[in-house]
Amino acid sequence: MPDVLAEAPPPATQAETPRDRDNFRLAAFGALLVVVLFAGYGIGRLAGPSGSGSGTANGPATSAPAAQHPAGMPGTENAPHTHTAAAPNANPGEAVGGLAITASGLTLTPDLTTFPAGRSKPFRFRITASGGAPVTTYAVVHDKPLHLVVVRRDLAVYQHLHPTMAPDGTWTVDLDLAEPGSYRAIADFTAIVGGSQVPATLGVDVTVPGNYRPAALPPPAQTATTDRFTVSYEGTPQPGVAEPLLVSVTTFEGGPAALEPYLGAYGHLVVVREGDVGYVHVHPEPRLVDGKVKLWLAAPGPGRYRMFFDFQVAGRVHTAAWSVTVG
Repeated sequence: MPDVLAEAPPPATQAETPRDRDNFRLAAFGALLVVVLFAGYGIGRLAGPSGSGSGTANGPATSAPAAQHPAGMPGTENAPHTHTAAAPNANPGEAVGGLAITASGLTLTPDLTTFPAGRSKPFRFRITASGGAPVTTYAVVHDKPLHLVVVRRDLAVYQHLHPTMAPDGTWTVDLDLAEPGSYRAIADFTAIVGGSQVPATLGVDVTVPGNYRPAALPPPAQTATTDRFTVSYEGTPQPGVAEPLLVSVTTFEGGPAALEPYLGAYGHLVVVREGDVGYVHVHPEPRLVDGKVKLWLAAPGPGRYRMFFDFQVAGRVHTAAWSVTVG
């Protein structure tokens, strides 16, 4: 007898043909290909869109608007942001306001545009919608429904005013311009038209007759003095790119000034371009950073600018100004 029991032969099956072997190989290859494709899709979903602007499952990726908010900052009045006349998808070079008297279907309509030098006189105007009807409803933005900035064209004179509105939509503010020259009055507001909010920045020229002698723009500097304060900023404005600026305010004795909220923020920066008086209004982050005011500024383009910084200490508003060249 044999030492090992013999294994029983397998039951008889139909003989395998070459065609059967080929079909099996094709089916196995197809299954493997499906697994690979689905694995790649899953990895792509986990990774998300790349920084190169590739598409996503919800459609093609789009580039961010032109430097209106720094990365990660929501577009609200409580976040740092910029007021301009630019459309949401505008190019950085278009991010400037105050150049037109009509924009977004709204028109700035003044009663008078000539004022005497050195004597206060009411400046009255209306914001009219298409068809000429005055707008009478506005959103309150930084504590006011409308901000009026008046700048002489040589950028030597600056005023930040807050007119009051009558029920018929007429805005009024006393305008006192001490020296002759050509001025730009820029209204910054958010009108409510047809139930929708329409932000706009409109400008009109105002003339003070007399012997006008334009002043030269002061040389660039990052430190200025106003009243009994020294105001300095850190950072380098760039065209079309939001760059941080840190503004510090110290007393003449050398200690930090006790900044107070003014119009809902610790400071307001108005940037005006030499030549066309293009206007940018920047609001800071809601909290101080090491005692400094942090803003994000994207200059509309190369050129020379005058930057005006409004701040409040002990209930009084002060303004510091610097010249800056953006290359």
